[in-house]
Amino acid sequence: MRKKEDADLPASGVETSSSRYRPLSALLSQLLVAYTVEFDNEFERQMGEGGYAGARLSLVLWTNLLRFAARGVLSVHELAAQALASDAQIKSELGCLERWRFVVLAPDPADQRPIKTKVHRLSGRELRDGWGSGRGIRAEWTVRLSAKGQKASEIWPPLFGMMERRWEERFSAEAIGGLRQGLEHVAGGLEMELPHGLPHSWEWKQQFPAKAAQGAGPESLSLPTLLSQVLLAFRLEFDRESALPLVLCANTIRVLSEKPTRMADIPLLTGGSPETTDIGWQIKPYVMVEPDPSGKRGKVVTLSRRGLEAQETYHRLTREIEKRWEARFGAEEIARLRESLQEFLSRHNSDGRPLISEGLVAPAGSVRAGDQAPALGRRDVGAAARQRMRDLVAQTEAYVRDPEGALPHYPAWDMNRGFGP
Repeated sequence: MRKKEDADLPASGVETSSSRYRPLSALLSQLLVAYTVEFDNEFERQMGEGGYAGARLSLVLWTNLLRFAARGVLSVHELAAQALASDAQIKSELGCLERWRFVVLAPDPADQRPIKTKVHRLSGRELRDGWGSGRGIRAEWTVRLSAKGQKASEIWPPLFGMMERRWEERFSAEAIGGLRQGLEHVAGGLEMELPHGLPHSWEWKQQFPAKAAQGAGPESLSLPTLLSQVLLAFRLEFDRESALPLVLCANTIRVLSEKPTRMADIPLLTGGSPETTDIGWQIKPYVMVEPDPSGKRGKVVTLSRRGLEAQETYHRLTREIEKRWEARFGAEEIARLRESLQEFLSRHNSDGRPLISEGLVAPAGSVRAGDQAPALGRRDVGAAARQRMRDLVAQTEAYVRDPEGALPHYPAWDMNRGFGP
């Protein structure tokens, strides 16, 4: 008799990427990240053709923030309200966009309070103290797009139709329609008003307003928005019952064990960036970090007793939530959604390569393809930009080679990558 933990393996008992059980949240995540990488690569390519090389701004900032700024001048508080985000979160994002020169912030003329300034250490210009970050930005300040932001706002909207056509050609219109139907069924049954993009914020206990009685139905939403909203609903339910948020459980905690893992290997094991998978303050209580016993440079990580409990909670709770969703949305509907997501990730072309990998191959002229470009907000290619380029190339190669095994089980948007994966 097969053991319970082997129930998701094929009869041969050999585990492969396609046979490995993944929670519904992981399948949603992997497809969303694949879509986002392809979308962001095309955006970067077109921005480069428009004279803005290295403009690696990700899809989530358009769907959650800049699409509102593109409609006209708004205050910081008004943007936060439309984005269904806190003022603090929007200020942090606007600080980055200000530094990257996509937006221009202006003080409220009616506010006579002094604004502290200081000489910027790199440019030598006298700027607001806190320029380039959320510090010092006030809720009444206005936001408008710069020339660079205007160019980006012209490129983004047509990309949704372009991407949908690409995916229909690659997977078939019928497959896209089936996936959309499954996502709309769940999204239409949600009682919360959710943002169009998956938030990057660590505010995992955030509350969202109840869905209005009237409004656009889920059929009007783009595919990445449907993926984001269904995944966010799953995350909110998970985070209400877990001491550690889904983004950390599904990535770093998931790939660790009682056996030592080199810290340098965690990004490739999780599919995330070094910054988003690092052993930060939230994970430290769940792990033990020690020098590499082999004598190599760097450190190794093992799960502590508390970490093993968090890992067990992750596996148990994701299955429980899926069972609840079967009761809430229909067992057949959730099964079809799972099968549809799995089909996109495991389907191969005539050469035996995953179809999803075709969209993950980085186009020439992009940082993921190895082209060097200054970091966002910089004019020169520095050491940090070169290292991030190498990290992106390695991540991309892993995604293309084995998307099911390499794509993250929850998106961790990295500020240093324009809030992309």
